[in-house]
Amino acid sequence: MQAPQTRKTERDRRGLGLLLAAALALVAVGGVAAFFLLRDGESRDEPVAEAMRAAGCEFRTVQALDPGIHISDPEATPEEWNTFPPTSGPHFGQWVIWGDYEEPVRLAEAVHNLEHGGIVMYYGDDVPDSEVAAVRRFYRDDPTAMLLSPLPRLGDRIALTAWYAPDTGATADPGEGHQGILAECTRFDEDAFEAFRDAYRFQGPERVAPESLEPGS
Repeated sequence: MQAPQTRKTERDRRGLGLLLAAALALVAVGGVAAFFLLRDGESRDEPVAEAMRAAGCEFRTVQALDPGIHISDPEATPEEWNTFPPTSGPHFGQWVIWGDYEEPVRLAEAVHNLEHGGIVMYYGDDVPDSEVAAVRRFYRDDPTAMLLSPLPRLGDRIALTAWYAPDTGATADPGEGHQGILAECTRFDEDAFEAFRDAYRFQGPERVAPESLEPGS
């Protein structure tokens, strides 16, 4: 009566071993994916950070907030985000029409522009007119998926914002590797601004075709 039990025990052990091997393989695959996500983020961020430092600007990334939250409060304030200006998170269902504005836009709408892969630039009340003009020329040189607006609270600073999400496919965790990107400068620098734009434009978590992000759309 013992032999069948022994064979069954051996089969159970082999089955457990196979399950353990499969679990370890899944962990390894997840680790490799996380490694490449991290490496991709670092390789994208570092040249921008270096260009920003060379221009005397501040540059930082933060963990992006939940991309799926739409809010209805018309008095939404920066307390609902983890950067100022906001770089991810809760936003209105309507985005700002792409363009160059003379009056401040609604921040909770501009976050929706970021979600679609846009670059949103702001300038404070104390930024010299010559610097605003330089930023405006930069915007007009290549305005697709670009938004420019005054934001008085920034004072003497110009801010560039983006919401970056790695293109990992529909089955990926919707928040995995997502970042809010913020750079703040006191003057325009073409190399730094181009580096930021080229690294993060069209890279939002809810991507649409570039032709849908033209000024006026």
